[in-house]
Amino acid sequence: MSAEVLEPGRLVTVFGGSGFIGRHVVGALARDGWRIRVACRRPDLAFHLQPLGKVGQIFPIQANLRNKASIAAAVKGADAVVNLVGILAEGGKQSFSALHAEGAKAVAEAAVAAGATHFVQISALGADANSTSVYARTKAAGEAAAREAFPAAVILRPSVVFGPEDDFFNRFATMARYFPVIPVVGEATRFQPVYVGDVARAVALAVDGRAAAGATYELGGPEVKSFREIVQYVLEVTERDRRILPLSFATGRKVAAITGLASKLSFGLFPKLLSMTGDQVELLRHDNVVSAEAQSTGLTFEGLGLAPTAIEAIVPSYLYRYRKTGQYQAQRLA
Repeated sequence: MSAEVLEPGRLVTVFGGSGFIGRHVVGALARDGWRIRVACRRPDLAFHLQPLGKVGQIFPIQANLRNKASIAAAVKGADAVVNLVGILAEGGKQSFSALHAEGAKAVAEAAVAAGATHFVQISALGADANSTSVYARTKAAGEAAAREAFPAAVILRPSVVFGPEDDFFNRFATMARYFPVIPVVGEATRFQPVYVGDVARAVALAVDGRAAAGATYELGGPEVKSFREIVQYVLEVTERDRRILPLSFATGRKVAAITGLASKLSFGLFPKLLSMTGDQVELLRHDNVVSAEAQSTGLTFEGLGLAPTAIEAIVPSYLYRYRKTGQYQAQRLA
């Protein structure tokens, strides 16, 4: 039997498609029949995405948001463009400004020049031009730049995203495995965790023109939980008896300074699990939930016709491995 080959059709370029959210976005677009260019700095690290589609449907291409020529080549002939690129901590030339602000502007301008009909920019809840966090300020700058270059752009602002490969629930589950105490900065800060599959579906709908042109959607899950409640939930699912240690923001900044120095002195060998930045501490000063304005105007999942998935429906399926005996915890010899 010969392999099934995809017929020529709509083409979408996805920047940052090899990452955590990108993997699910590429899968959702493939199921909708799009041909997908996955634009990333290391195309060899995106080959794992190809089995998500038919033969020839998904193809990685080299592109760097700091190189406009590579961006132009990546979007050439594309009907739609998605920008997923984002970082939580700076490193070398990969700065918040270069990627979140200037990068978003460059991609949006290239999408216009290529004649793309749809452009989707992934931002984040908490994006704020007046924030004390550089991450939040540059996310807001990226939104403004994308909207200026491509007025019909759809901007999606998810809360903290969870899924099997996330760096949120998995992070605290790992800490619970090795440490008797889990430090938490901003224990009362509220989050509205959103399932990565739901975010991917929202992107697919926006790319297909089924979102309001020029609108900004805020994406949150069905539950709002404090930071402490989330960590406590992780402990319950992993069946670990650990103490949660609340830290003040001032203490958090001191810890971030110490871990940052340790990372530099160790040439990046300091465990990422224990690392924290001052900018991340600033982000934790503010709730990360869908605004009342977005709810009243229908610029949420519900406005896209989607029902967000609950934490309890997904998280236990990938946190069980952190229990003392993994998936066999509940089994007993007859």
